[in-house]
Amino acid sequence: MKTLIKNVKIVNEGQIFESDILIENDLISKIDSNISENADQIIDGSGKYLLPGIIDDQVHFREPGLTHKGDIESESKAAIAGGVTSFIDQPNTVPNAVTQELLADKYEIASQKAYANYGFMMGGTNDNLEEVLKTNPRNVPGIKLFLGSSTGNMLVDNPETLENIFSNTKMLIAVHCEDEATIKANTQKYMEEYGEDIPVKFHHLIRSEEACYKSSSKAIELAKKTGARLHVFHLSTAKETELFRNDIPLKDKKITAEVCVHHLTFTNEDYETKGALIKWNPAVKTQKDKDGLWEALLDDRIDVIATDHAPHTLEEKDNVYTKCPSGAPLVQHSLLVMLENYKNGKISLEKIVEKMAHNPAILFRIEKRGFVKEGYKADLVLVDLDEKWKVAKENILYKCGWSPLEAFDLHSKVTHTFVNGNLAYDNGKINEEKFGERLLFEI
Repeated sequence: MKTLIKNVKIVNEGQIFESDILIENDLISKIDSNISENADQIIDGSGKYLLPGIIDDQVHFREPGLTHKGDIESESKAAIAGGVTSFIDQPNTVPNAVTQELLADKYEIASQKAYANYGFMMGGTNDNLEEVLKTNPRNVPGIKLFLGSSTGNMLVDNPETLENIFSNTKMLIAVHCEDEATIKANTQKYMEEYGEDIPVKFHHLIRSEEACYKSSSKAIELAKKTGARLHVFHLSTAKETELFRNDIPLKDKKITAEVCVHHLTFTNEDYETKGALIKWNPAVKTQKDKDGLWEALLDDRIDVIATDHAPHTLEEKDNVYTKCPSGAPLVQHSLLVMLENYKNGKISLEKIVEKMAHNPAILFRIEKRGFVKEGYKADLVLVDLDEKWKVAKENILYKCGWSPLEAFDLHSKVTHTFVNGNLAYDNGKINEEKFGERLLFEI
């Protein structure tokens, strides 16, 4: 199968250039200014931009066990509609993916249901070190530790266990950092005043700057002591950005950071209108925090942009504060929100591609993905930067049926998404054949 895309602007490795690109089977076979080869399909890319497929390093697709709110099929379908061609899913499903057998079960489900390429993190607990150490770094992206309890309580709070995991695995350790004792004390304080129904506007004061900084600084200290490779998920405070460096290339960093689209988009002021729909852990914080995250993203202290895509039903979100789960769906709209920021002059296209495709591939050492290069897998996304539309119930593909971005005006559209050389999404139509493959990692 050969596909030829003509006259398209390619965004790759800090450059934008007009070119043709030839896809043969699952690989990019040729990038040249004028390719005249016969092809099974020819796509005119005039006026459009071609990016490497987005790699989202943190999603919760809810399968197994929580499939009433999302599953691998529904959420990976939403992913490719948003130009996300690869995802790394987290272990807090039901049951938690904390044995090799349970991890293998998730891979088996994905092999039949995933529209995008997939990797699944192995979960660490207070007592599964033996299982963690059996993880194969060739085909599993890393170990995930919750250092603050979140959805599907997998809290790891035993200092000895933590040190053992950090000391004994060569694999990347990804962490959710919030200090449990701080959160509990803050929750108690607000419950004494409001009972169960704490106004959601206090969420960022309960899951506070202090809770985040205390936990992330401790994790970084432990990584430095043990030499572990540490990736801190979803930074939410300006203060935490001071813990990271930008004076060496990403491939040489042992301690790295991610920011999520919602922490770059919302602030605590938005609780007023959005309420629990923007209740995340860690919490959306202040304008000062949002500004600090942007600054650290642009100066390369923050390496990756992801979503922490975490669907819940509207019924679940409608509960009182203490029973309302944190998280929201984002994977269909993450690239488009970042393209809005490009349109508003906040970030360049090259930087978006770096943070959402190149850097996840470098950081996780993903084999042959994340770049528009000859010989690489043809995971590609074509975008039209001049098409206005609105996020609305009827165009949301998440199983939960809602988005915190509803009524947002967007000015760009994903027109085509290729997964392993196959046209998986074409102007609003999903190809019902599933082309996702298991991600492999260089060791």
